[in-house]
Amino acid sequence: MEYKYLNQIDSPKDIKELSIKELMGLANEIREEIIDVVSKTGGHIGPSLGAVELTLALHRVFDTPKDKIIWDVGHQSYAHKLITGRRKEMHTLRQHKGLAGFPRREESEYDVFGTGHAGTAISAGLGMAAARDLNNENFKVIAVIGDGALTSGESYEGLNQMGFVQEDMIVVLNDNQMSISENVGGLAHYLNRIVMTPVYTYLKADVWDLMDKLPGNISKKAKDVTKRLKEGLKNFVVPTIFFEELGVRYIGPLDGHDIRTLIENLKYVKNLKEPVLVHIMTEKGRGYNPALREPARFHGLSAFDKLTGKSLKESKVPTYSDVFGETMVELAHKDKRVVAITAAMPDGTGLSKFREEFPDRFFDVGIAEQHAVTFSAGLAIEGLRPVCAIYSTFLQRGFDQVLHDVCLQRIPVVFAIDRAGIVGADGPTHQGAFDLSYLRCIPNLVIAAPKDAEEFRSMLYTAINYTKGPIAIRYPRTGVPDVGMVHKLQKLKIGEAEVLRKGKKGVILAVGSMVYPALKVAEELELGVINARFVKPLDEKLLKKIIGTYSDTPKVITVEENTLNGGFGSAALEFFNTYGIKIKLLAIGLPDQFIEHGSRDILLEKYGLTPSKIKQRIKKFLSSYA
Repeated sequence: MEYKYLNQIDSPKDIKELSIKELMGLANEIREEIIDVVSKTGGHIGPSLGAVELTLALHRVFDTPKDKIIWDVGHQSYAHKLITGRRKEMHTLRQHKGLAGFPRREESEYDVFGTGHAGTAISAGLGMAAARDLNNENFKVIAVIGDGALTSGESYEGLNQMGFVQEDMIVVLNDNQMSISENVGGLAHYLNRIVMTPVYTYLKADVWDLMDKLPGNISKKAKDVTKRLKEGLKNFVVPTIFFEELGVRYIGPLDGHDIRTLIENLKYVKNLKEPVLVHIMTEKGRGYNPALREPARFHGLSAFDKLTGKSLKESKVPTYSDVFGETMVELAHKDKRVVAITAAMPDGTGLSKFREEFPDRFFDVGIAEQHAVTFSAGLAIEGLRPVCAIYSTFLQRGFDQVLHDVCLQRIPVVFAIDRAGIVGADGPTHQGAFDLSYLRCIPNLVIAAPKDAEEFRSMLYTAINYTKGPIAIRYPRTGVPDVGMVHKLQKLKIGEAEVLRKGKKGVILAVGSMVYPALKVAEELELGVINARFVKPLDEKLLKKIIGTYSDTPKVITVEENTLNGGFGSAALEFFNTYGIKIKLLAIGLPDQFIEHGSRDILLEKYGLTPSKIKQRIKKFLSSYA
């Protein structure tokens, strides 16, 4: 597409001499390009549309890449990608082998820190600033946070140290009052109060500037008086100036879509040698009406019709998230103890209907997975049945709390682990490839994975009625297999597997999403299939029985959508080794590497987890022992 301004931009240097009017025109063209690209590729359109003017102002004022801009979470960075030499590749956004949907150090020198999980930018930036000072270098560090980053505990930890050591660093708070859904928590209300009562900020700046113009000795006395006045004023106008009490200078709130104001204030901030937080107000989805009407849906979505905003890939097949949400509502009607907890993902986890029907029993804690886990433990101790729904990749952030606060004490929390396995276009920061491995090493934890919707429902029902300790249920980001539903809830016996097929030449031990692919290849290869159901504990009794039916050394194949290191295959191998059972084992799963971005179908094919690829691997394995 031909643009008046955007076609002339190959690097941030090209925007240095543009007039304010030209920058405004460029901002409009960037929005048009983002909408056009993301309508075809899918992606995080809402956050990026809201950060266009901010992006231009930052690259106009600062000398990037010498000056370091760190984009927290990273889904605000599409405009940043467009003006840092990647416009010709934007059509490949989030496609396999194309541009990543988040900043990626391997992709550009302007991406100084890879991001994808919220709350990391301040800590990383503070480390860079400290290293700069130790190395006697001279550059600025700017951490751009937003979309709920200040509900993340790590952000507070970084702010606390930044204010304490008085490091020369800038934090830009891009406040659009949203995470993925609407922001929650006390700080969100606090920021709203600042926006509603900005008189303190402006009065402080005006009075302070006036004092500087007075003669030296008068100015000092006046400033002493003004300082005392300021302290009283901030307690009168805004009861707690949180950032300044931390030792961080606060500037704002500013209109994040007024390029002139942003440039003027950033130029001023650039000359300061102290920790500063610049608070700007932006509109998520700015410039695109469908995104303004549905900010939560347009936070991140698949390809859509550019004119209407309607999805191009609407599926009538329910997803596991859909089944989870519906089952949670059903269980909550039957059992008043059932409560739901999520970390800023009510829509993504399928809990929106639960929130509507049981608002008093629904808790969105913001992007604070550690807190979500321990909060759930507290609920369980007092007799409730908490179901803590967190994506696989985000539960990693609460590992210590799962281990120390839940499993160590055998507290009956249910972990609903969405997006387990290959997620797709969001890439390595979001692939749920490690949960079986990082959870399996924890004592007292039951780990389950359903093969279909009916089994998933029964696992949830079983979990909320299990009182001996915590249970984790992991499930993929896919539609459920079309195998029919009887809508019956039944209690499963913990650790009991299911024989789906008997075979002459060996047995496939499959778990979760890999059960039906295993069944597709088993008949032709004359193999049995066991649906493990539980990764921990394994059904040792059944495994011994099945293995005992083979006269020769049995051939065992494990199939999982998890990294092979420490996963389900490792669990099976450990079991056979513990009991001295001789087998020939083939473990099929994800390799020991971070899985790149790309569609789920492409990645399953690449890593050998489609029925045809599984069949090839097994035939080769069997033929080697023929």
